[in-house]
Amino acid sequence: MNPRRDNRNNRVALFDGIEEGGIRAQSLYSSSHEIDEHDNEQAMDGLQDRVNLLKRLSGDIQEEVDSHNRMLDRMGNDMDSSRGILSGTMDKFKMVFETKSSRRMFTLVASFVVLFLIVYYLTR
Repeated sequence: MNPRRDNRNNRVALFDGIEEGGIRAQSLYSSSHEIDEHDNEQAMDGLQDRVNLLKRLSGDIQEEVDSHNRMLDRMGNDMDSSRGILSGTMDKFKMVFETKSSRRMFTLVASFVVLFLIVYYLTR
């Protein structure tokens, strides 16, 4: 192809819409502008959908976190009460072991072991 002809075609395409007092190509611009507006609206709709999705997800995450916090609080309270009961039981055992002499305790434990062995051999 002839480079002069290509140049001329490009110039004709560029200045094709020029008339007296204005540019007829304005309709092409408004059409292009409308396409851009349409693309922008679609992009904004897509972003709005994503924002709504993120909002729902963050709300679900917040509900889940609140639920887990309540469950952990209940577990902590249960552990505290169990610790109190266990501490009371251990204190009672300490009192029993401290008030009895070690010889009496040994005699008591030995008696239970002997009694257990007798019952074991008799039921065998």
